[in-house]
Amino acid sequence: MHHIRPQILKPDERKRVGRGFSREELKKAGVNLAVARAIDLPIDMRRRTCHDENVEAIKAYAAKKKAERKPVEKPAAEEKPAKTGKRKA
Repeated sequence: MHHIRPQILKPDERKRVGRGFSREELKKAGVNLAVARAIDLPIDMRRRTCHDENVEAIKAYAAKKKAERKPVEKPAAEEKPAKTGKRKA
């Protein structure tokens, strides 16, 4: 279940909860589709509208998720014994 949902304006200017964010909103927020799916943002491929409050919500959510992400530690390189020119028989 997604924790963030977009706001959609109805024709009578009331707001309702939307199905997902539009590609244009993701583009304006600087988030591509792969990153949006990785941070569990709902995407509605049918929507073509772009609302500024949704763009701000995406930016805030992406920043929060980026701050929560744990840094990946690289494994320490193991030291290998030096090769000598002799083979074991």
